[in-house]
Amino acid sequence: MPKVRPALLKGFDQEFLPQEQLQFNALVELIRRNFERFGFLPLETPSAERIEVLTSKGGAEKEIYALSRLAAADEDDEAAAKGALRFDLTVPLARYVAMRERELAFPFRRYQIQRVWRGENPQVKRGRFREFYQCDIDVINRETLSYLAEAEIPSVIYSVFREMAIGDFVIRINNRKVLKGILQHFNIADGSATPILRALDKIEKEEKAAVLAELERNGVAAKSATELYQIISTRRQTNEALALLTDLAYANETFVQGVAELGKIVEAIRQFGVPEGAFAIDLGVVRGLDYYTGTIYETTLVAHPDIGSICSGGRYDDLASYFTSTRLPGVGISIGLSRLFARLKEAHLLQPLVRTPAEVLVTTLAPESLEHYLRIAARLRAEDVNTEVYLERAKIGKQFEYANKKGFRVAITAGPDEFARGTVKIKNLATQAESDVAAGEIIPTVKSMLNTKVH
Repeated sequence: MPKVRPALLKGFDQEFLPQEQLQFNALVELIRRNFERFGFLPLETPSAERIEVLTSKGGAEKEIYALSRLAAADEDDEAAAKGALRFDLTVPLARYVAMRERELAFPFRRYQIQRVWRGENPQVKRGRFREFYQCDIDVINRETLSYLAEAEIPSVIYSVFREMAIGDFVIRINNRKVLKGILQHFNIADGSATPILRALDKIEKEEKAAVLAELERNGVAAKSATELYQIISTRRQTNEALALLTDLAYANETFVQGVAELGKIVEAIRQFGVPEGAFAIDLGVVRGLDYYTGTIYETTLVAHPDIGSICSGGRYDDLASYFTSTRLPGVGISIGLSRLFARLKEAHLLQPLVRTPAEVLVTTLAPESLEHYLRIAARLRAEDVNTEVYLERAKIGKQFEYANKKGFRVAITAGPDEFARGTVKIKNLATQAESDVAAGEIIPTVKSMLNTKVH
């Protein structure tokens, strides 16, 4: 029988060793815990949606994976794909809320941690994959949504990344109306804004001359391009940025409204308890402007700006206009967890696990004593200590080799002599220290070695 070469598809190749998977799972749980701490409710939607749903907001069809069966008959309805894999979590959320708005309590606060699929060019070194996890939160209301929801989002993200302990970070905020008003001042019409914003988005990645040249190619006069570049590129403290915007005093309603909104958001973020050093107004945040209508967010690591944004989102006026006539404004933010995990691993920023499934290994020296080994393990598990019994017949050296390779912290060993004396040997696998312990002292001794709380 011919062998099939074991290989993965390009872009679908984020596959971990068990210890790495445990670290990934720990991040998922940390994010979930913090989302729920702020009252967000869990939601999962199907991996596949109807094609017309996914393309309703103009999703790039070339990036959407359609569904079809390998062996579907030509006359079968499924031969012509009707469904496709979701490319983000926002469109399925819009469809979900439109279908269930009578059943939901508004404001609707949901979190969603699931895979999405996108047919873009994979770049492993930049943490870009075709299959990846997103962790989203959104607050959605009917007709109106308080600006306080926009201010609360940074406090949730601050809670997540503070507990993640991956170094200093800054939640960079801007406002869609401020940017639109600045462009209006330079006589850049809405219809011409996209290439200008695309050029401004390259400020951190390209030389000043290259950005200015691109602005001029897209119709911005040289003097205006230089002034616009200076406004957008300069990094300022939050109060300095607000003072600048006040001094600019551009005489258009959009700009005035955006500056007022930004000021209110900043004051509210402070009231939510986010420290001054953890957020800042950044006029260079220009992402998603075809979708967002108010506050926009990007989060970056201070010591690792090369990693790029680790979390982004913003305010939108109407989530589900393609599915319902009910106006549903909202605000949301997304952590691209697969990309973040890849970059944190590369930068050696992942924290060691406090606890893993591999805590205690009960070795087996005498097959006839199996019941004793199983009883020891059962007692430890009853006390919330993760415990495995080595069930294969093997020399003790091989069992210890297994324990070290899998990452166990403690090994318990006993043979007929120890059982006759009512003792076991307990070994700290990190220090290699071993001691004889009475059977009645196994649990407190192990817990002390693991430094876990007695429940």
